[in-house]
Amino acid sequence: MGQKKKKKPPSNVLGTNRKARFNYFVEDSLECGIVLQGTEVKSLKEAQFSFVDSFVEIVRDELFLNKLHITPYNFGNINNHNPDRTRKLLAHKKEIHKLEKKVNEKGFTLIPLKFYLKDGRVKVEVGLCKGKKDYDKRDTIKKNDLNRDAARNFKNDY
Repeated sequence: MGQKKKKKPPSNVLGTNRKARFNYFVEDSLECGIVLQGTEVKSLKEAQFSFVDSFVEIVRDELFLNKLHITPYNFGNINNHNPDRTRKLLAHKKEIHKLEKKVNEKGFTLIPLKFYLKDGRVKVEVGLCKGKKDYDKRDTIKKNDLNRDAARNFKNDY
């Protein structure tokens, strides 16, 4: 009889902010929901967004995501969304208060790290980050190079 091939489950990650891990030390992370309008979900699922300079700010016990660019949906109509609007993030008040205390400390900021699907809903992983200095970035590059070389040598040995 024919054997069924196991299919890999589809990746739920829509996009990751790789620059955030290079420019910041991530101290803590939090999963948040995001309030989206009509065609924004379709654009996100097609990975038509950019969060290079985006950040999260806390205003009156609410989280808002700024500078997230979601490209308008190609097959949308005249009611397409504004690509650069500020979007509200959904989290519990206790979590927001905990983050607010940390952000008020010197050097901490909130950065979106990853967008992904969970049970058909778009979620955002927000990281509590502290900026790296130039020498920290050089150290990170050096470690990555050494790891890559070690992996390459290990691969060539076997």
